[in-house]
Amino acid sequence: MKPSDYCIFDTPLGPCGIAWRNGWTKGAPPAVTSFQLPDHTAQATEARLARESGARPASAPPPAIAAIIERIRGHFEGEAEDFRDIDVDLDGVGPFAREVYEAARAIPAGRTMTYGEIAEALARPGAARAVGQALGKNPIPLIIPCHRVLAAGGKPGGFSAPGGLATKSRMLAAEGVAWALPPTLKSAQDLRRAAARLKALDPRLADCLSRPIAFKPNAEHSPYAALLSAIVYQQLTPKAAATILNRVKGLYPGTTIPEPGELLNTPDEALREAGLSKAKTAALKDLAAKTLDGTVPTARAIVALHDDEIVRRLISIRGVGRWTVEMLLIFNLGRTDVFPVDDYALRKGIARVYGMPDVPSPSQLISLGERWRPYRTVASLYLWNVVNAEVF
Repeated sequence: MKPSDYCIFDTPLGPCGIAWRNGWTKGAPPAVTSFQLPDHTAQATEARLARESGARPASAPPPAIAAIIERIRGHFEGEAEDFRDIDVDLDGVGPFAREVYEAARAIPAGRTMTYGEIAEALARPGAARAVGQALGKNPIPLIIPCHRVLAAGGKPGGFSAPGGLATKSRMLAAEGVAWALPPTLKSAQDLRRAAARLKALDPRLADCLSRPIAFKPNAEHSPYAALLSAIVYQQLTPKAAATILNRVKGLYPGTTIPEPGELLNTPDEALREAGLSKAKTAALKDLAAKTLDGTVPTARAIVALHDDEIVRRLISIRGVGRWTVEMLLIFNLGRTDVFPVDDYALRKGIARVYGMPDVPSPSQLISLGERWRPYRTVASLYLWNVVNAEVF
């Protein structure tokens, strides 16, 4: 048997890996033997691919594999395709699994089937569980698109790749499939409906929930753009921060915001002269690097990630804490159940509404907020409104 080679490459989803075996005859195209979806680092992705494929690292992929890599990158950027034309090597895979994989490859991008429907298509009714087991051992995910196969009723089913169902959600989101997306507040009607339900959960909030409030998530900004602005604004007055942000943007004529690669290549001295501190310059450079390596998800991918996964990824950025990510979850993504217990204004609002003599600590808020699930964002917005009304 000819040995397989592999390489690791960056994508908008994160670091992926691909292994291939060269053709048996001269001029024959290489066949893909394995594909690795992103692990938490490129090193982890490579270790898993090497272990599971038994392949060896290549100095560079051959042109045919390089072309596949570019197609994969484009796919995760939203240029969805099926990859049906790519040659795969399924040596060692049994006949039933081969049938299942061929059926999965026939599912167009942006569509889904269930395990049961594939079993029916193979004239094997009752074999839905066996279909799921075969897909769970799929050595070439994405190219053999097991992420497009769901459980009965459109439920998620399982997904054995790193990241589990969060990865499956992101892959489907890249193809325009709105599946298992976390709930969000998209309109004033959503806010009013949630406030009515919250009032039933905690009648003591009735007065503050009856006050008018304006809220509309700003979904126009990518996570990268939102965090860039948030980092600049930290610990500054809005006027001073806006001035510095405009100076930073002025370093990149013709763009509304610098691309991550441009920012990463900008000399620190230029950013410092624009008014950024040494710490904020380092934070912005780290934000740019983590955007390029996939840690910071794209605007398209983040909608499929659950709150905890977003927090886990983004607090790894230098200078970005949990509170900053929670503000992004609320004011950019409109997530319904975020509870920023470290926010002093929120704690002050709770003390006012509940008649507490002192502002409660973050730990005291955690148990209180449990009764507001799954509308803790809504409670926070109205409690902030109480404090704002006192100020103005």
